Amino acid sequence: MLLYMSNSAQKTTSTPLHSVSVAGAVVREDGRLLAIRRADNGTWELPGGVLELTESPEAGVTREVREETGIRVEVEELTGVYKNTTRGVVALVFRCKPAGGEERTSAESTAVEWLTPEEITARMTEVYAIRLLDALDDRGPHVRSHDGRHLITQQ
Repeated sequence: MLLYMSNSAQKTTSTPLHSVSVAGAVVREDGRLLAIRRADNGTWELPGGVLELTESPEAGVTREVREETGIRVEVEELTGVYKNTTRGVVALVFRCKPAGGEERTSAESTAVEWLTPEEITARMTEVYAIRLLDALDDRGPHVRSHDGRHLITQQ
């Protein structure tokens, strides 16, 4: 985007800054999904976090899930790309299957539970529940935007 100064013919270029995060939609054989209650705000979400500069998305989701839940995962596939238009965060969500470890909380989580899709819908806000529910169908990857609280319908 080019910006023009009102009293000058000088042009400057503004590049939007975005953060990339990754999250794991970890699905057990019985269909239950791994969820955490965040330590900082008490909301229920899927485990994940900011992708480090030098790591691949798959390595990032593996690291984040293990750090927050104690569960090791095998990454299966990308199921969605979600943009928070208010905060400039782009989240990549990967369906994963558990590959070991034991559930435990961390500095970032006060609870770790395997929830049914119905429990996901009841406990999570729409913008986080949809990420897990999208991972259950094979029509992805889904691409969605939200304002932090509500999905933005595509025109």
